[in-house]
Amino acid sequence: MSATYTLPVGPLHVALEEPMYFDIRVDGETVRSVELSAGHVHRGIEALAMRRNYFQNVTLTERVCSLCSNSHPATYCMAVENLSGIPVPERAKYLRVIADEVKRIASHLFNVGIMAHLTGFDSLFMHAMEVREIMQDAKEGVYGNRMNLGQCIIGGCRRDIDDATAEFLRGQLEQLKPQLAELYGVFERDPLIRTRTRGIGLLPREEAVSRAVVGPVARASGVAYDVRRKAPYAAYADLDFEVQTDTRGDVHSRALLRLREAVESVKIIEQCLRQLPGGPICTKEIPVIPAGESVARSEAPRGEVFYYLRADGTDIPQRLKWRVPTYMNWEALQVMMRDCQVADIALIVNSIDPCVSCTER
Repeated sequence: MSATYTLPVGPLHVALEEPMYFDIRVDGETVRSVELSAGHVHRGIEALAMRRNYFQNVTLTERVCSLCSNSHPATYCMAVENLSGIPVPERAKYLRVIADEVKRIASHLFNVGIMAHLTGFDSLFMHAMEVREIMQDAKEGVYGNRMNLGQCIIGGCRRDIDDATAEFLRGQLEQLKPQLAELYGVFERDPLIRTRTRGIGLLPREEAVSRAVVGPVARASGVAYDVRRKAPYAAYADLDFEVQTDTRGDVHSRALLRLREAVESVKIIEQCLRQLPGGPICTKEIPVIPAGESVARSEAPRGEVFYYLRADGTDIPQRLKWRVPTYMNWEALQVMMRDCQVADIALIVNSIDPCVSCTER
């Protein structure tokens, strides 16, 4: 005879990477309903942004999130540039894309690696993280840092890529290609992965649309929404790439989609290196930020990042606010976890690739 009871999961839990609290109603081993309680890592970082000038906030926004650390300063810089009319050199636009896609590959490999760990396939987890090291080494070789790249500045980029660095990056990508193909084959066909992830955490397309989920979570449920294609920024309008989609909307399809996106990111970086125009990498003007409002958005590894900026004519923003992908995606966990097994909770949470720190700010 089954018993219905409330099961608390989190905020600190062995299978959750960040503090999240779930109040789960369980009937035996089956989840019947989920309530999410957030706010455990609130840092007041938006308030800090209103105490620093525009240039200091480039550094601050890069610390909003580690795995999406390039997307935040890039989007923030676009908001400032949109407001002030600062021109961004063409070469800088391509350099921004390269930094974005390098981070996307590393982020997606981290997520699928953690998924393997949660299924109990730790040798696959270690292999995925070993493959990710190729991109970590690329970050260190090109930008001098393995996490925060420090590439974006208002009006352009901080670091150029010369011929020797471009050749090094191409070499890293050549190493990565067969490894991504091998990983995809394992994740697609391995019986343990398939048994633990296929049909788990289902998010039908109509639910994905009604809850406005973004990023790989939306695309794996058949919603072909990608800011890089819908509202191109930087150099994306000049690049040829496919928006990856699926229709199954389960944990397995979200993992495979991320691996296919990593393959597309490799192609994008190679295009950028081939088409990289000459010229300066940043504007020489000292920007004047007028009073007014502006917005900017980009496609981070987890989905759409949206920045809102309000200026009053001083050198400190009157208001800076951002909306991150996890804020949109975690409400969909109520759908994904409905009627799942308790053992699947961590897998389903990981499949939305949550970043709690950047969501709670």
